[in-house]
Amino acid sequence: MGWLRVELNARSWELVTTAAPVHEMDALEISGGRWRTAGFRSYKSAFIDELNIDEAPLPDQFDIVLAEQVWEHLRYPYRAARNVLQMLRPGGYFYLSVPFLVRRHDDPIDCTRWTDTGLKYFLEEAGFAPESIRTFSWGNLPVVVANLSQWTPYDPSHNAVHRLENDPLFPVQVWGLAQKPPSSPSLIETA
Repeated sequence: MGWLRVELNARSWELVTTAAPVHEMDALEISGGRWRTAGFRSYKSAFIDELNIDEAPLPDQFDIVLAEQVWEHLRYPYRAARNVLQMLRPGGYFYLSVPFLVRRHDDPIDCTRWTDTGLKYFLEEAGFAPESIRTFSWGNLPVVVANLSQWTPYDPSHNAVHRLENDPLFPVQVWGLAQKPPSSPSLIETA
């Protein structure tokens, strides 16, 4: 596992699995498989190139949509977040993680970065309940420098070098959990 994801993985797992009973949730993971073993009632994975999430929502409804390290690759991230909102059942959750101070990585494109504050406002603007949005960040200067030229694997035996302390001035990972309001007006009514 990469050094930049150690804290992200641990903290996001706790965030998602304590939001609601996972065994009662139908989940969609966008472009990944890390959440496959979380114990969701049902689990579906779809890759971004087959999903076209910034073009249209899936017709399916979910209790949670998870997207790790995907939104920075979308041409239209706001549209995509609005489409996720449509795919969520009332009260459903959207978990999103994105890089911040990491090198550019076109896969196929690399477009957008948010701070934890910026991610909060982005999710609010997309229609998620402002009081439900929780955002976080983690990083430090050594991990930023180490990952400028290549993705650095984490070695816990090198904790003097591979520090896990957080320095808010150098976030490498940003993540958040937002909830769809329990009763949302139709997007047609709000447009």
